[in-house]
Amino acid sequence: MTFESKWELAIHLIDQALDADVRSHIVLADSGYGDSSEFRSALRTRGLDYAVGVHHPTLIWPPGTTFEVPLKTAKKGPSIRNPRATSGKPLSIGELAKRLTYRTVTWREGTRGNQSSRFAAVRIHTAHRHTIGAAPGPEEWLLCEWPASQQAPTKYYLLSLPAKTSLRELVRVAKLRWRVERDYQDLKEEVGLDHFEGRSWLGFHHHAALCAAAHAFLALRRALFPPELCALDASPGAATPAAGPAAPLGGMPAMPAPV
Repeated sequence: MTFESKWELAIHLIDQALDADVRSHIVLADSGYGDSSEFRSALRTRGLDYAVGVHHPTLIWPPGTTFEVPLKTAKKGPSIRNPRATSGKPLSIGELAKRLTYRTVTWREGTRGNQSSRFAAVRIHTAHRHTIGAAPGPEEWLLCEWPASQQAPTKYYLLSLPAKTSLRELVRVAKLRWRVERDYQDLKEEVGLDHFEGRSWLGFHHHAALCAAAHAFLALRRALFPPELCALDASPGAATPAAGPAAPLGGMPAMPAPV
């Protein structure tokens, strides 16, 4: 058994999912993974887009920075292969975030009403290991959140989505990680993930596997069956779009249409 970092373990899990023919989606991760340039590079190598959290000290090249490969001037020594900035120097995400223009975006409606905050997004290149001649990172989105009630920006994300992506879509994707947190909450509260009291790895592994299977079963049934009517549903007699049988999910057969 050899040591592997968190990002390496995560990439192994992603590879297993891809090998099992799980559909490719945008990878969501917090700053524990997003701060790793190796993790982001491994996702790009696999053709996967990402929306990951990062911390404010991360160094980036300011928007509009241009790069070129310097010409070789010395007769001896290897040529420089990596492009370098033609002018200026990198700065931290936290520094740049305070200079941006923010506007309010609403990304979903929750139990406490509309969820909204102030956001700004710019195209940047990361500057990891630039002091030793490393190439700038690929152009990507930097998304910053600065709630009106705070004295400074509070959250930062790097997203590899296309350059034409709207600010609203960037916010929607970045905030999708809330669903992952909700899954963890359901795993603990609904199926007892945090109720294990044993002392062996095998026992914990069995318990976690059964909880994951139970949660997957419940999620599948929620997708196959329509929710019960509530006060937010259409009034009686209102026209509703026709819906056929639900499509199979995860290789499981579709449930028969209700009689």
